Amino acid sequence: MRKLMTLALLACFAVGAQAEEKKDSVNKNKPVFTVIKENPITSIKDQNRSGTCWAYSTTSFFESEILKKTGKTYNLCESFIENKNYMDRAIQVVRLHGDCQFSQGGSAYDVHYVLQNYGICPIEAMPFPGSLYGDSLNNFNEFFSLLEPYVEAVAKNKASKLSPQWKVGLQGILDAYLGKCPETFTYEGKTYTPKTFAQSLGLDFNDYVSITSYTHHPFYTAFAVEVQDNWRNPLSYNLPMDEMMQIIDYAVMNGYTVAWGGDVSEDGFTRNGLAYAIDEKKAGSMQGSDMARWLKLSAAKKRDIIDSLGCTVPEIVPTQELRQERYDGWELTDDHGMHIYGIAKDQNGKEYYMVKNSWGEAGDYKGIWYMTKAFIAANTMDFTVNKNAIPKDIRKKLGL
Repeated sequence: MRKLMTLALLACFAVGAQAEEKKDSVNKNKPVFTVIKENPITSIKDQNRSGTCWAYSTTSFFESEILKKTGKTYNLCESFIENKNYMDRAIQVVRLHGDCQFSQGGSAYDVHYVLQNYGICPIEAMPFPGSLYGDSLNNFNEFFSLLEPYVEAVAKNKASKLSPQWKVGLQGILDAYLGKCPETFTYEGKTYTPKTFAQSLGLDFNDYVSITSYTHHPFYTAFAVEVQDNWRNPLSYNLPMDEMMQIIDYAVMNGYTVAWGGDVSEDGFTRNGLAYAIDEKKAGSMQGSDMARWLKLSAAKKRDIIDSLGCTVPEIVPTQELRQERYDGWELTDDHGMHIYGIAKDQNGKEYYMVKNSWGEAGDYKGIWYMTKAFIAANTMDFTVNKNAIPKDIRKKLGL
């Protein structure tokens, strides 16, 4: 019995030592967030192996718009949007004989356009993503390995005249992998077409505008942002960076959300749910190294340093000039769409946007990213917002 008691005491000491070691190893710089403003969002989804962030983020945005306006929760179908959008994009590529890009990507306006012109259905009205080919979520590897060469073959063929049958073949591929868009369906006991269902959601699709901020076009005018996935060429209102950011703050604080598109390829965008506009020179010096050494570090080592610095990581001060320089130099790219819905602050008082991602419940915050205001100012390509969420003085400048 004494031996057992001794072993038990030793075990307790060991557990206590491990607990103390674990406690001591906790990163004191990890942000502790206090919510300032949080607007309602729908459930987290997972785009999985597909380049469809534009569909998921903007669908989520419109679901929040419906929640705000009607109080009703909907789960709208991204596959419907993707099916319609990829056909439209292929038609443009063929019309231009392949002299433009066909890809998985898209923009917030693509979702807006489909809702306004084709309608929408709830997710239950089409096969669940991935289910048609034996997967539990989207996996576009096989799908696009068929779709891309098909479109290219049509666009660049040597025929003197095209028959309309290429669209029939393309639609077959779309339907095989995404599901066929329903002509009618029943939802909560009522029968709808996609258009009548969209009309029933209580939204005015003329309320939505796109905002950006660059100096190669005049401020307070509108232009089509020159990125490949902006292939429908919708116009974005061009504002000074400070006013662009003012709109996001005003929108969130007044109960609106924002469909954001921008650059997440920077070192400061971590996989654990944080995003900082890192000042790499200062970050390197804080770790006892210089800028040259920082640039040579592996991505994994940089992530370790960023994680250790946490909320103390030094950030750049974004400027209009820096935004333009990075855009013109191909550093500021359009590679991800997300959904801004709240504002929080960390233990040092720094403010972050609360941003819903579409990678499932990934990261430390179960699918939510906390992105500093500096990161958003530096890395925004454009965003879609309800025009009623724009401050009146800015709306007047834009003629809205």
